[in-house]
Amino acid sequence: MKSTSLSLIAGAVALAAVTGFTALTVPGDDGATEAGASSRLPVERSSLLCPAPGLSDLAETAYTSFTPPANGEGEAGTAELKSPAADTKKDDKEKDKSKSEDKSEDKSKDKSKDKAAGSDKPVVALKEPGKPVTADVSGSDAPALVGTATGRLAPGWSAQQTTTVEAGDGRGVLGVSCTAPDTDFWFPAASTAKTREDYVNLTNPDDTAAVADIELYGPDGTLKSDVGEGITVPAGSGVRVLISTLTSKAAEDVTVHVTTRTGRVGAVVRTADSKTGSDWLTASAAPAGTLVLPGIPADATSVRLVAFAPGEDDADLTVRLLGKTGPFAPVGNEDLHVKSRMTAGVDLKNLTRGEAGSLLLTPAQKDRATPVVAALRVVRGKGDKQEVGYIPATGPVGAQATAADNRSKGSTLSLTAPGAAGTVKVTASGGSKAGTPVSKTYKVAAGTTLAVTPPVPSGLKGTYALTVQTQSGGPVHAARTLALPQDGIPMFTVQTLPDDGGTVEVPVAEQDLSVLDD
Repeated sequence: MKSTSLSLIAGAVALAAVTGFTALTVPGDDGATEAGASSRLPVERSSLLCPAPGLSDLAETAYTSFTPPANGEGEAGTAELKSPAADTKKDDKEKDKSKSEDKSEDKSKDKSKDKAAGSDKPVVALKEPGKPVTADVSGSDAPALVGTATGRLAPGWSAQQTTTVEAGDGRGVLGVSCTAPDTDFWFPAASTAKTREDYVNLTNPDDTAAVADIELYGPDGTLKSDVGEGITVPAGSGVRVLISTLTSKAAEDVTVHVTTRTGRVGAVVRTADSKTGSDWLTASAAPAGTLVLPGIPADATSVRLVAFAPGEDDADLTVRLLGKTGPFAPVGNEDLHVKSRMTAGVDLKNLTRGEAGSLLLTPAQKDRATPVVAALRVVRGKGDKQEVGYIPATGPVGAQATAADNRSKGSTLSLTAPGAAGTVKVTASGGSKAGTPVSKTYKVAAGTTLAVTPPVPSGLKGTYALTVQTQSGGPVHAARTLALPQDGIPMFTVQTLPDDGGTVEVPVAEQDLSVLDD
């Protein structure tokens, strides 16, 4: 093969590894290509955003950063999470050095506030694949974090933010997997009810301002608002919007749609209820005719399904719980009708019957699959000892997915195979302080949910990460529940485990670029 052809192909492969898209792979020396052939390459760069943890001075936040080990060699790379204001702070120091020096003594008195102001030093810096790194921040001043991973630390890089608030209306365990920036998000199961305080958190990782729109949809359709349009998210900064201020109408079930006109953001909803505490609500999977919502705890005392059809057509859905032995229809809620651009909510009473499960939504008519988004509001406990968590619809594990921040006790891994049976390998990483990795293989029967206590690293000290890898069979969906009970309250949080996007597919080119070399 000629040198020009090699250079162009190498450039396209690099492009694919960074962006996740290219249409060029290596043709044969004779110029022929094999139709349908492709290869997968590890990404060379990943970005994550973690929202500002909350509004409570009692908040204790733990960050965990992790990249799974991988075969092969490459540049060591970096993976750092820091306040998006860090670069701005650095510029301000250079512009007025003397002013910065005068303030340095006061800032040194409170390390948490220093981080909130945008310390140049990363809050979390990962050193190597296979070993998680943690950091703790206290109080309401903890900042949003942005980060980029490169080299060997980029493929499968994940970060978990876990906040514990022991008292107040915002009490609870608030867990969220830090997400990549995007331009379009759907959040069913938000609310503007008087008992709720739900905030949309927007974080801009870039050096130019982003402009976002927030649309709200209730049971009767659009909740009209002018103040939700054209929200500016400054460069390297975050904006928190109380959604009840965007409309005068109180509604128990609201779907929030966040889009950007310019730029990109990280978006997540922080919910708070006066009776059931608080947690993060992450975005639903993209609108689709079939949705899977995995990881309903066995002891759930209340499960509410919220769905929304964003298109022009109504959606008729079949509702099934995938339990330990197979699927069954919730009594009285076997079907759900979702009107176009209206939010539908339904209480699924006595859903789990003491067994963990996952919800499967499918078109009532196979030839009419209307795209929908959906999420579950799950409550554990009773009376004044209740705690809420959320489970959005999610994609399958795919090649690999990771849940960081697991403790020696408290984690439950839910695996569900909505179609054919599937087999996955689950690896518990080494601990953040000490521990030897352990792996175990699980086979999930078709149409069932398998809830297991995951393996724990031998000699564990600190926290560890769980990585799930598909081995064979049909797609498997997964979620990790982290239970951290406090004073009789069953505090918990659920994180879904979609494919981490650690590799990208490079398809075959149909043209031999070697002809470009004279």
